[in-house]
Amino acid sequence: MSGIAQKLQQNRARAQGIGTNAQAVKYLGQDFETLRQNCLDCGQLFQDESFEAIPSSLGFNELGPNSYKVRGITWKRPTELSSCPQFIVGGATRTDICQGALGDCWLLAAIASLTLNDQVLARVVPPGQSFEDQYAGIFHFQFWQFGEWVDVVIDDRLPTKDGELLFVHSAEGSEFWSALLEKAYAKVNGCYEALSGGSTTEGFEDFTGGIAEAHELSSPSPHLFKIIQKALGKGSLLGCSINITSAADSEAITSRKLVKGHAYSVTGADEVEYDGDMVKLIRIRNPWGQVEWTGPWSDDSMQWRQVSDDDRERLSHRSEDGEFWMSFSDFLRQYSRLEICNLSPDALTDDDVNKWALSKFEGTWRRGSTAGGCRNYPDTFWTNPQFVIKLDEEDDDPDDDEAGCSFLVGLIQKNRRRLRKDGQDMNTVGFAIYEVPEEASGQRNVHLNRSFFLRNASAARSETFINLREVCSRFCLPPGEYLILPSTFQPHENGDFVVRVFSEKQADFQELDDPVEYNAKEEEIDEDDVDQRFRSLFEQLAGQDCEISAFELRRILNKVITGRGDISTDGFTLQTCRNMINLLDKDGTGKLGLVEFKILWMKIEKYLNIYREKDVDQSGTMNSMEMRVAVEEAGFSLNNALHQVLVARYSEPELTIDFDNFISCLIRLESMFNTFKALDTNEEGEVEFNIMQWINVTLL
Repeated sequence: MSGIAQKLQQNRARAQGIGTNAQAVKYLGQDFETLRQNCLDCGQLFQDESFEAIPSSLGFNELGPNSYKVRGITWKRPTELSSCPQFIVGGATRTDICQGALGDCWLLAAIASLTLNDQVLARVVPPGQSFEDQYAGIFHFQFWQFGEWVDVVIDDRLPTKDGELLFVHSAEGSEFWSALLEKAYAKVNGCYEALSGGSTTEGFEDFTGGIAEAHELSSPSPHLFKIIQKALGKGSLLGCSINITSAADSEAITSRKLVKGHAYSVTGADEVEYDGDMVKLIRIRNPWGQVEWTGPWSDDSMQWRQVSDDDRERLSHRSEDGEFWMSFSDFLRQYSRLEICNLSPDALTDDDVNKWALSKFEGTWRRGSTAGGCRNYPDTFWTNPQFVIKLDEEDDDPDDDEAGCSFLVGLIQKNRRRLRKDGQDMNTVGFAIYEVPEEASGQRNVHLNRSFFLRNASAARSETFINLREVCSRFCLPPGEYLILPSTFQPHENGDFVVRVFSEKQADFQELDDPVEYNAKEEEIDEDDVDQRFRSLFEQLAGQDCEISAFELRRILNKVITGRGDISTDGFTLQTCRNMINLLDKDGTGKLGLVEFKILWMKIEKYLNIYREKDVDQSGTMNSMEMRVAVEEAGFSLNNALHQVLVARYSEPELTIDFDNFISCLIRLESMFNTFKALDTNEEGEVEFNIMQWINVTLL
């Protein structure tokens, strides 16, 4: 299926609700129920051909097929590892998640937090799966992936070494839900090794569809403890970590048994009476399942002896299970960063919870068209995708002296982990926010141009440009319309993204883009308008049949442009000349008569003047930005998607467009607009094709 056809199909599916959690997309087209029933009918255990039990599913570098680390690894089903394997024993708990030989503690911290919310857990781990009833070696899990939920099917063959699970495993040796969940997540991301290294917020978001924010604990909000309590009460997922200053610090253990550069989950926040005062406590879990804090309020510390029996029982603590309490003040001193994942409205069924309003859009950065880079590059910055949010209502927050509209903006890069196999990693990304000018207020069919951004400063922006999967910031701005521009730091870097806004109040959120129109005036002349000099030239060129074929046109045009030093060209192709004739051939002969040739000549002169004028550096070619302006000057209004197509089809590898490609592009555009206009007899902006009409149009 072509890219355009696939995009149209995806849009139709989303319009039907596919991609919501209630109707998740079947990843790679695999349907769990159908596949399981097929296996049961034929009496065979499922083998997943899309994620096979082979070395490439493990990794590409340190876990690649030629790495010594994969020697001796065998894939085994839980039925081969345990005499009585269980999917979940006594409910999913945080102790089910112990880290293996993979640096994905960030993911395991997120899974541990997931177990604190039964509703969210049931969304990711569909119930009714077991090694007993209807067991067929097949399981499935659901993840949020860049704006839609996907249902991921796997077989239960797991990598082992010396008879033990190689990666995540349960402290209860016969329980396998966490290992199978990790495998499904590895499948979505290409392989197990793609999960190495990351931010807990990434796992948080993929398990909830929520949006994550970070708090630097060196300068915490005065209300942070209350924020943590409220977040835990709403089912939000929380993680924390200690910064490292060098590679040697990674997973180094401090004197108080905290691990640097390691992802922990925050699982509780409470207060107890101690020595006559109320002390704030934080409960934290290490996904290793061991190595715990040994300072005040740790499992065996003296502080627990001086609290009431009720408090001690309520905050029951166990030895060496990876989970521990510490004072909030020690938490701020010892840890560097706290991450909170705010759940999306559809993840919250409690009507008493104050839910966020959610808006989202997908977009693309494409080299030469919509990858404009950051504000440091004013010539291209304006070409980035643009989104407008209208904030009408101020927050209902009597404790806040500053009136305004609170909202979170999250910019997510799509599918970057999957690209690691190809040597690509995260782009450096961020966004800027501008107040929409009064003259553009309420308009949606307009893409603000370079001059606007040269004249206006941003009203807000992301805290930094960074090479993480997501950049997220919280804002509070006065009511009004605001323009959000997501971008890579450098221009001309390809990428796909999702931009989301979580707002306190419902907000209108739309993409700004130019309409698709052709506004040039049609050239209308008759034979009497052709002067004698041009008539004589035509007769000389056309020959005995008094018409010019594509072959003759090619010879004529190439002879004319060969001697010009102000334009660069490899010469007109026969296909371009055929397109020119198709545009103007009224009688279907495949050739041009005198008037038709005159109109074509006028078009070429007009386009030549535009080409020379917009070639600002007088290089003889156009760069992709000059091309965009020139296309508009020629009368075509195109949206971002079409500008991407033009650059992809008509530019050279270095993003230059020579004269013949420029002419070919404009002629093709004009033909397409004219054809559509002719078929749109009711002027409704829509046409229907039968197969014959479709083939005729696409063959032009």
